[in-house]
Amino acid sequence: MVSAMELEPGIYPDRHHDPGRWLAQFAGRILVVCPPCGGCAVVVPLPGLPELRYFSELLYRPRRLTCAECGTVAEWAPEMRGAGLVGVVLGGTEDPFFRRPLWLQTRCVGQILWAYNEEHVNELAAYVGARLRERGVARPTMAMFARLPRWMKASGNRSDVLAGLERLRVLAKRSAPADRSDVAHERGDRPRPH
Repeated sequence: MVSAMELEPGIYPDRHHDPGRWLAQFAGRILVVCPPCGGCAVVVPLPGLPELRYFSELLYRPRRLTCAECGTVAEWAPEMRGAGLVGVVLGGTEDPFFRRPLWLQTRCVGQILWAYNEEHVNELAAYVGARLRERGVARPTMAMFARLPRWMKASGNRSDVLAGLERLRVLAKRSAPADRSDVAHERGDRPRPH
């Protein structure tokens, strides 16, 4: 099987095997709209933290937002409730940590197509572009692909969704405020907390 990272833009395999990756596995680096300047900022875990044991720890890791355009820096830490940490809930067009609009957003078949980063775009493109999609055995209901909306999975929308993902791939290489997508604004569509 060819991984999505080995694909050239526009070239998709006929078969995709879903290994059961969760959306949290793409939350290590999230591209967002910078609060002051409107350019592309990045949200990453704070440096110097211990190595991850489980990818779900990304939902609780302290984060830093940095913008190369204007120099903005902000930090986020999980809330404490009693003796436990309260993590974030992933999904929607906003970053779950700083609640900033995602940088990678575009209109697609009457919906908003979004991704956290380039790796996320590549994985989505490999899945959408495949003619045969095989499920993995590990928790298929928690896997990212099993939870995608129907409009993204529909074969009739394949070419439109792939074109939208290509727009996101191009947008990921840009960072100036003028490059911002016309749909990258606050919408309040973040998922409800558990």
